[in-house]
Amino acid sequence: MTTQHTEGSLYTNIVNRIATIEFGHPASNSFPSTLLDRLTKELQRVSTLDEVSVIILKSEGEKAFCAGASFEELVAIDNFEDGKKFFSGFANVINAMRTCSKLIIGSVQGKAVGGGVGLIAACDYVLATEAASIKLSEFTIGIGPFVIAPAVERKIGVAGLAELTLAATEWKNAYWAKEKGLFSKVLETKNELTKETEFLAEKLASYNPDAITEMKKALWKGTENWNSLLLERAEITGKLVLSEFTKKALSKFKK
Repeated sequence: MTTQHTEGSLYTNIVNRIATIEFGHPASNSFPSTLLDRLTKELQRVSTLDEVSVIILKSEGEKAFCAGASFEELVAIDNFEDGKKFFSGFANVINAMRTCSKLIIGSVQGKAVGGGVGLIAACDYVLATEAASIKLSEFTIGIGPFVIAPAVERKIGVAGLAELTLAATEWKNAYWAKEKGLFSKVLETKNELTKETEFLAEKLASYNPDAITEMKKALWKGTENWNSLLLERAEITGKLVLSEFTKKALSKFKK
């Protein structure tokens, strides 16, 4: 079941040193600003818990993993400050994932677009089903994946980021994502995905928590400037979203 709540849902379940954070939204698990803020704060909270070693990040339902940021909020932006704040949502989540002291396993059961791809890229290890195609479609509405680009580039390189960004109408399948390094494993079914994710999480949770914390720091070395970098990128997108090109493009989508 997928939540029908217009602001979306966010639940955390902690068992045997594993915190499973599950988000949902009726619009293909997209993120309104309030839900992004809740996820940011929840990641920060779980990061401080001694009883947790590993986080599983997943979404509700059988279909889309995440359709990115809320389209309704996007089309309503009419000034720079609101634009910057809106695009800072995923910046804050990615930085919370980056600085989290726990390893984060992404469990991706379906398609991901835009910010959803950024969310996947900010995980430390990702398992996905064959249905987990990805797309960065931002160019089609006159903006670009500037906020999430550092996280995506870190996983799949500049060439992969360029291919994904410039072919803005093209879905890349799960095996493309695995070959590029975004996914670590691709499973046939959601049932297999669940089993493999739980198996990996249990293994990691049995290891020395201090070693896990130190490994997390090592994996993200060189990203210390992201607090400012991603907010600068949010400003770029906040300006672009007010352009005549983007207004026209969004009006077509609204119709």
